[in-house]
Parts: sequence; C-alpha cells; structure tokens
Amino acid sequence: MPTSIDDDHPTHRSLAAAWASVDVRAAGDFWCSLEDRRSGLLRHRDAPLFFTALGQLTVGVDDPAHRAALLLVLGRAYRHLDLLPHTTTVGDALLATVARHAHPLWTSQLARAAERALRRATQAIRRAAAQVDDGRAWWHVEVVDHDRPSPDIAILTVRPWRRIPFQSGQAVPVCTPRLPGQWRWLSPANAPRADGTVELHVRAVPAGSVSHDLVHEVRPGELLWLGPPRDVGLSLDPSSANDLLLVAGGTGLAPLRALVEQVAAAPDGRRVTLVVGARAFLDLYDAITLDKLQCAHDWLTVVPAFSADPCAEPAEQGDALTIALDHYQPGQEVYLCGPPAMLAGARARLLARGIPDARIHTPATFTR
Repeated sequence: MPTSIDDDHPTHRSLAAAWASVDVRAAGDFWCSLEDRRSGLLRHRDAPLFFTALGQLTVGVDDPAHRAALLLVLGRAYRHLDLLPHTTTVGDALLATVARHAHPLWTSQLARAAERALRRATQAIRRAAAQVDDGRAWWHVEVVDHDRPSPDIAILTVRPWRRIPFQSGQAVPVCTPRLPGQWRWLSPANAPRADGTVELHVRAVPAGSVSHDLVHEVRPGELLWLGPPRDVGLSLDPSSANDLLLVAGGTGLAPLRALVEQVAAAPDGRRVTLVVGARAFLDLYDAITLDKLQCAHDWLTVVPAFSADPCAEPAEQGDALTIALDHYQPGQEVYLCGPPAMLAGARARLLARGIPDARIHTPATFTR
C-alpha cells in the first residue's frame, strides 16, 4: 500500500513540493538542531543519509520496493543507534529543519499535516525496528571499478569501509549521494570475497533515476551507501546438496552467479546448470566471466539462451525458461531471477512439468 501523508491529495502534493524544495545541505542544519536537543544521537557524516531517508518516508513513497528499503534502513538505524526512545526529539528536529528551509511554502495547515505524517512514519519505523537485528543500518562504500559492457548496463565493483555481512542470493538497498534518500535493490553478483569487495550489476531503466545515475553518471572514486542485506528467497538451503538449475534473465544473472561462486568456494559434489537468457549474443554482458567459471569447474554447465539471434544454434534459440526446461533433471533445485515478464507464469510452467513447489525458488516482491 502506498504511504501518503493524508487522504487530502492537495495537501499531499503541497507537502511533497515543500520537501522537494529542501536542499540536501539542510541535513547539516538538521544535525545541529538534533545536537541542540540531544547531543550524540547521530554522527555528522550520517546526517544527510538519515535526514533524506526519514523525510522521504514522511512525505510518502508509492513504490513498494523503495518503501521497503527505507523501512529496513531506518528500522536498523533507530535500533542500532538507540533512537527509539528519542523518536520525538528526532521528529521535532526534522520538522523544524523542513519548516525553516521550505519557507514560505510551509503553512500552519501543512505543519499539522506533516506532524500526522511523521507520526505514521514513526509507527512504521517502530514496527520495522521490531523485526530487525541490531546490526549496522548502512555501509559507506567506494566505487573502485565501473565497467559498461553495454550501453544500458554497468558492472560496479565497490569496496566497503567495513565488511558487509551478506550471503549469496541476498539483495541490498543501494543509494548514491547524487540522489540522497532514493534507494534501489540490487543483488551482489559474487560470493563474499577475501578483500570485501562487492560486484553490482545495474541496468538503467526509463523510470529509474537511481539506476540511470549508477549506469551513466557514477565514476570510480565516488561513494555510495549500501543498506542491510535481506533474504529474498534465492539463498541456497544449507541442509541440501541437490543439483541446481539456475535460470537468469538480464541482470537477474547477478544473484545466480553468486550462487555459482558459493558452490565453487565449497564444492560438495553437486552439479550446476546455469541458463542465461539474452536477446542476442551481444546482450550476454557477462560472457567473459561466465566462460572463465565454466572452464574452471567441470561441474558447471553454462547454457546461453538467445531469444532473438538468428545466428544462434538451434538448441540455444528460445526464451530462457523454455531452454531451461529442456535441461531439467529430476531432483534439481530450480532458481529463477530476471525481469517481470520472465517470472510471470514461470512457477505455473514449472509445476506443470512436475517440479515440486518447494524446489522452485523465485525472488520475493516488495508488495507488502
């Protein structure tokens, strides 16, 4: 359900406009206001991230994935930084800052609406905080490599200042200071590495401002924020050693490649078939890495599936799921990740093939 400040849509639009008029530099004012009320609650360097996230949640976001990221980040922040006993202090500092920086848009009616919206946002944060652990709310990471294998896809390698405790198949919210307060979920394309670096695969989409900046604007040396890792239904079951059939479409390859790396780090006798869907060979953006993985491991079979390439071999022509079903062997665990069009109806097709529901793994959505 979208989060809105009120059923009064003009008031909602007015508050959104007031928030949009507030420059991110107001975060410094917010931090000072918070320090005046209660010193030591928040580090100065974290003020921009916290201020913009809380403001975005208060104003309201219609995208469920963005809302889920905000609640995860803020829930962890309030818990990790012990802010729950000080929610009124934090909220007062936020409203006072916005009132100063949104003048003359800030009216008494708008102030009352903002107070109601902040109460609802705080309640949501309390619920989120009750469902998370005490770990860090975000990690500062530096972009150390930015590769563009195709015009709309980037492969970013980032190095965190502190190691991120993620597992293969999980997803993390990502934010760039270029668009503070806006987050996008991405899955690391690697298993945890000794040097702590994380590889992220991003496709720029028309309505995605974060993805656009990550692909087209961000450069090595810039900093990003990564939020807490979250299970999305693509992690391997540690109690199972069944063979795997992995079906990837587009940048949905990232978490499945991470699963391959996890198996490679601790081989347990299982065999893995990775079907990678793309329109044509030139769209197979991670081909070199996939080839290296297949050459290094005799238990791994990589199968390209080209849906619109007249030069492809007959066995490789078709959509990824159709090709994957041709390679299915009884007993395999099936993992799928890709664009919505690929996932729509995929479970029904797999069930119709006789694959048990418990062995079908698709990424969770953020509609709740």
